[in-house]
Amino acid sequence: MAHIQLPEGLPGILGPLAISPETTKVLLELAEVLLRGPNTLTSAEREIIATYVSSRNDCRFCQLSHGAAAAAHLGGDYELIDRVKTDYASADIPEKLKALLAIAGKVQKGGKHVTTEDIERARGLRATDKEIHDTVLIAAVFCMFNRYVDGLGTWQPDDPQAYREMGQRMANAGYGQPEREEATARS
Repeated sequence: MAHIQLPEGLPGILGPLAISPETTKVLLELAEVLLRGPNTLTSAEREIIATYVSSRNDCRFCQLSHGAAAAAHLGGDYELIDRVKTDYASADIPEKLKALLAIAGKVQKGGKHVTTEDIERARGLRATDKEIHDTVLIAAVFCMFNRYVDGLGTWQPDDPQAYREMGQRMANAGYGQPEREEATARS
């Protein structure tokens, strides 16, 4: 049961977004720019960063929906996404992304945990200032999104297929106005 009155059948962030049109527009635009806008990091890599931070924050909705979006960008490789969440250092991902995930993990703890050595390691793996900037911003924004979703006690589906469908939509259509989920999607 959500802590405030939210529309029936809208999972995770979609419920709070539905009751606050003033913030919905800017939050969705921010997600679109950060996760799908022009960038040297792929949308899959940026979704992985969002997923990793969300898993560290124990936000079930965000880690599963954005993990599904990352997997959709990667041809359905859900096993890779699970490996990244549990031990990114041994996952089959580029070393540069591992260095960026280390930075994202430190931002998740608190911005002052990021060290000069973390940044230099990423730069040594050819991460640009823009990629480092965007990693820090994605991590910070997802800490906010995670707290928004969980702080309001939003409804979150139990069915993994619901997240796969959300992930497909996010990967293919992006973060425009959220579609109303069917109330029957509850499980």
